[in-house]
Amino acid sequence: MLDVKYQHTNSRNAITMKQFFALALAAASGVASAQTPATNPMPDGSHDMYAGLGAVSRARYEGAANTKTSVLPVLQVQWSNGIFISGMSAGMHLSTDPTLEFGPLVSLHASRDESGSGGIIDGVGVATMMPLAARMRRDNPLAGMPDVDARLEGGAFLNYYLNPAWRLTSSVLIGSGSERDGARMTLGVQRLAVAIAPQHTMSFHAGLTLVNRDYNQSYFGVNENDAWSSDNPVYRPGGGLKDVHVGARWNWALGPSWMLTTNVQATRLTGSVRHSPLVERPTNVTVSTAFAYRF
Repeated sequence: MLDVKYQHTNSRNAITMKQFFALALAAASGVASAQTPATNPMPDGSHDMYAGLGAVSRARYEGAANTKTSVLPVLQVQWSNGIFISGMSAGMHLSTDPTLEFGPLVSLHASRDESGSGGIIDGVGVATMMPLAARMRRDNPLAGMPDVDARLEGGAFLNYYLNPAWRLTSSVLIGSGSERDGARMTLGVQRLAVAIAPQHTMSFHAGLTLVNRDYNQSYFGVNENDAWSSDNPVYRPGGGLKDVHVGARWNWALGPSWMLTTNVQATRLTGSVRHSPLVERPTNVTVSTAFAYRF
């Protein structure tokens, strides 16, 4: 499933691609004014646009038993021409149909080193503070495994509104993994933000992630060379269903210009990924909260 082959370029071309998207977003922000509130619901299910600073606690890598806590900036904004930025993803709304959303999407996939930490996760940039015990573990499954660099993924999104309160969401992104040939598709359903009390809104989502074999081999596989250097057994996972997930977001308007946003998500690894020797715990919970300025 999703047996997509991505022809990767050399490092110079990769840098050029990153510069292109950075310049494109900068140009878009210069010619279009931010909309307040956002016309289209943002990826978190709300119409809020904000920038701020927060913290996230999550598994140190997908399937790890230990957690890490990181400080991260948060950014969510949409311009009048349809371009939006949310965390480490950016896209553009092209549809004029109020029941349908679609357009191009780019995302920065986090890197992973032997410690399980990446320099970038779901935000503009982070300083990772991994527990000393996690760094000192002798039974670290990633010990001796090759690092996976951060990758710029490209693809598209498509959302359909069942009614004003519910929408089906989907996205396809290509370009992750060691050889930039990993592909992933995310399918979900989302309850858009609903007021639960004055100044308080909540949104809910559930979904699943499908990936190709190259994605799983990069993040959950062990080849012969890796087995020799890491003492993990050789493991070649296939493509298919990678995980199912469910989550909720709570936004608290502290005043006209300030808000607190909190997100909780539980993810369950499944399929061939679950049996990888790199997976210590198939179920991980991510909790994040941020204090932000509302546009």
